Amino acid sequence: MIDEPRANYTHGHHESVLRGHSRRTAEDSAAYLLPHLRPGLSVLDVGCGPGTITGDLAARVAPGPVTAVDQFGAVLDVARAEIQRRNLSNVSFATADVHRLDFPDDTFDVVHAHQVLQHVADPVRALREMRRVCRPGGVVAARDADYAGFVWYPRLPALDLWLDLYQKAARANRGEPDAGRRLLSWALEAGFADIAPTGSLWCYATPATRQWWGGMWADRILHSGVARELLRLGLATPAQLEEISAAWRAWAAAPDGWLAIPHGEIICRA
Repeated sequence: MIDEPRANYTHGHHESVLRGHSRRTAEDSAAYLLPHLRPGLSVLDVGCGPGTITGDLAARVAPGPVTAVDQFGAVLDVARAEIQRRNLSNVSFATADVHRLDFPDDTFDVVHAHQVLQHVADPVRALREMRRVCRPGGVVAARDADYAGFVWYPRLPALDLWLDLYQKAARANRGEPDAGRRLLSWALEAGFADIAPTGSLWCYATPATRQWWGGMWADRILHSGVARELLRLGLATPAQLEEISAAWRAWAAAPDGWLAIPHGEIICRA
C-alpha cells in the first residue's frame, strides 16, 4: 500500500487554537499578496481555518468567487459562520487536502495558503498542486512562520523547553516547523521559475498583545492537539506542560515582555 502524504495538523482545533487564528486578518497575515488582488479575480484559499483571512480576501476581489477549503469539516462550519456574519455572498466551501486538490487544472487566478505548508508531509507536492489549479499567469502565494527564528524576552527557560517540544511534536507529525526559510527552496523544487520571496514579522510587545498571545499559548499547551501529541509520544509530562503554561503567563505579565515571529513569504507566477 502506497503511503500517501497528508496534511497533518499538529495544533488541532481546540478553542485556544481557533482563538489565535480568528485574530488574523489579510493585512497582518497576507500583506505581501494584497497588491496582486483586484475585483473580479477568482481565489482558492487553502487551509482557510476559521475564515477571517478568507473574508478579507473575498471583500477585496468581490464579485470574484472565492473557494475556501480545509481538511476538517468542523472548522469549515466556523468559517461559514464568519462569512455569513460579514454578509459576503462570493464564498463557497469544500473539504480538501492540499496534496490532492479536487479541482480542474487552471481554475483559479490566485491560490493562497497561510501557515499551511509547515504542516504538510510533502510541501513540494502541495505547491505543485497549487500550481496545477492556478491559471497561467496567475499567482500562487504562501506564508509560513519559522519557529527556530522565534525571539522573546525575558528568556524564560520553560519557553526554551516549549520551543524544543513543539518542534519535536511537529516533526513527529511529518511537518516542518521551520518552514518559513524553506519556502523559496520548495517553490524552486516544485518547478516555479518566477518567484518573489519576502519576509515579515508578527511582534507582540504591548500589554494587550502579550496577554492575548501568552494567554492563548498558556491554554494551548495544556488542552490543544499539541498537548495531546506531546503526551502521546512521551515527549513531555503533564508537569512540564503546566510549567510551560505558567511561563507563558509570566511572560505575558512582564512589563518588558517582547516576542517576534518571523515569516517567509512567496509570490509565484504560474
